[in-house]
Amino acid sequence: MNDAPVPSPGAPGARRPGEAALTELGLGPAPLSPADTSPHSFPDGGSWRTEVPSVEGPEALGVVLKESARLDVPVHRISQGSGIWMLTDAEITEMVEGCAERDIELCLFTGPRGTWDTGASVRTDSGGAGLRARGHDAVAGCVEDALRATGLGVKCLLVADEGVLWTLHRLREQGVLPADTTFKVSALIGPVNPASYAVFEQLGADSVNIPSDLTLAQLTEIRRVSRAPMDLYIEAPDDLGGYVRMYEVAELIRRGAPLYLKFGLSKSPGIYPYGQHLRELALATAKERVRRGRLALDLLARHGADGGMAALGSRLPGPLSRFGTSS
Repeated sequence: MNDAPVPSPGAPGARRPGEAALTELGLGPAPLSPADTSPHSFPDGGSWRTEVPSVEGPEALGVVLKESARLDVPVHRISQGSGIWMLTDAEITEMVEGCAERDIELCLFTGPRGTWDTGASVRTDSGGAGLRARGHDAVAGCVEDALRATGLGVKCLLVADEGVLWTLHRLREQGVLPADTTFKVSALIGPVNPASYAVFEQLGADSVNIPSDLTLAQLTEIRRVSRAPMDLYIEAPDDLGGYVRMYEVAELIRRGAPLYLKFGLSKSPGIYPYGQHLRELALATAKERVRRGRLALDLLARHGADGGMAALGSRLPGPLSRFGTSS
């Protein structure tokens, strides 16, 4: 992997939000520490990629592709949240072909999850086991989804259970799943400390969605122990806190690279699991997510901090650390 230093917001030509005006008033920002800069990058040396999430079917995908072309929003990955089992083979194939035409990675969610299971604990105040797969049958459903999706050409799978992740990684190592399949960890089980982040990498994760409320310092802590790409909502859905971190994007990249910038949408009703009864909402929110991406990229450009994007069409994470699978 190319671990060349990632350009920082303090590089020549870049500026921090409001820096000159505040400095004139004696309120300038504290100096950036080079020690906080992530030493890692994507294989081509890029420090960030983009992702449009919650694209729930071919029609929503068409909206995203059209709008991203109109607004000139580069897209590396498109992800879906309802699940592979909520799509027909024809719909999956249409999404695979649509993304392939633009050289965009398509990521679909695997199998049954606890939030839709019959177990009552997930609906208690404690949340129970959350999205995790309850019992053998739920794990089996995730494996079935993975086999079906990869057989139809899907190359990225979204997972929400550590055991499912390890199982799919072992199947990848055995050649049951294609060797170039990548696994993305869901935001709803995302790790909140460097030790757990490193465990997800070892279990087979190729990118890990961290909760959107982690601080900049906590990103730096993670980067000291793991090089696995991070996924981070720049704007988070309400069920993930509704955070909007656009003015932090440059610093998030500097500390968190390699980083996927996810363009979510707050103040929007949930659409999982998606069906035609939610069509208008799904299409409208898909379009607005792309616009939110344009806003974030414009902000980076205004600050001269928009360099370092990984090449469009790139998707693999580079060499990562794994637990042994021989036992």
